[in-house]
Amino acid sequence: MALPKKKPKTFYATVQVTRLEDWCVEAETEEEARALLASGQGERLRIGDCVCCDVAELSE
Repeated sequence: MALPKKKPKTFYATVQVTRLEDWCVEAETEEEARALLASGQGERLRIGDCVCCDVAELSE
């Protein structure tokens, strides 16, 4: 007689994900564009690919 399968547990995690994204912003100089992007302004054109995924915390 086969043993019954154990029911899988649910685990919750805090995951830090790093992505490469394509953004654009209108500016007069490269320095201004960098400052605007660093302050959160601009428009995301493409979400991009996940380049790093680290599990920081795991719990049941």
